Amino acid sequence: MKKRIFVIAIGIATTAFMVSCGGGAKKEAPAEEVVEEVVEVVEVAAPNTLTEAEKADGWMLLFDGTSSTGWRGYNQETFPENWKIVDGTLYCVASGRGEAGAENGGDIVYDKPFENFKLKLEWKIGEGGNSGIFYLAQEGKDKIWRTAPEMQVLDNERHIDAELGKDGNHKAGSLYDLIPAKPQNTKPAGEWNSVEILVYKGTVIHRQNGEQVVEYHLWTPEWNEMIKNSKFPEYNPDWANVAKKGLIGLQDHGDDVWFRSIKVKEM
Repeated sequence: MKKRIFVIAIGIATTAFMVSCGGGAKKEAPAEEVVEEVVEVVEVAAPNTLTEAEKADGWMLLFDGTSSTGWRGYNQETFPENWKIVDGTLYCVASGRGEAGAENGGDIVYDKPFENFKLKLEWKIGEGGNSGIFYLAQEGKDKIWRTAPEMQVLDNERHIDAELGKDGNHKAGSLYDLIPAKPQNTKPAGEWNSVEILVYKGTVIHRQNGEQVVEYHLWTPEWNEMIKNSKFPEYNPDWANVAKKGLIGLQDHGDDVWFRSIKVKEM
């Protein structure tokens, strides 16, 4: 089912008319007329659906709310048991052991690589939770984060990672450990956050809850310098050479996290 929101504009139209005053003198008096006009109809998709406008614009739904079709474990052929389909969401069940507990499940990827695209989705995190959204990822490494940029997903109020890193670059919406999300507009644990990630010929933009929070440019001298001074070359000397085409992934960090309305448009 799709929701339709009607935006109504109410204007006041003022006219003037002549009235008699005393001995026949006349003056103008205002008359007000209320005019209602429908100025716009906005079609909003229900969770895990596309609007007619999105369909016409070439958007593709990556999760229908009822099955894991298209998704599998990173470096795996099957869908991990610790990920569930619950109430129209892709839900990663907490292990209670944080990142160490993720070894029993693992990150998941959509089984199609994308190059130039817009990705939209919604997420909410459990209290004290940590997760992430990866893009341009490659398989073959033991961890997806060794190959791909990550938009951080975090309970900023409770998870200790919010206090680590530099200038808030471990908080939700950030390019993890590299560029902080500004403004920091994440909603609290248990509430839905909407995000959009745009990747186009090396330009990458993170949007969170309707605002642009990160922008950077892959493969430039500035990018290479930033990566050289980060922790990532320690784990993968070739990390700066992010692939031009890769997988979209969702992180199992051992904490409760939910994703829905995952959709992509290739450009």
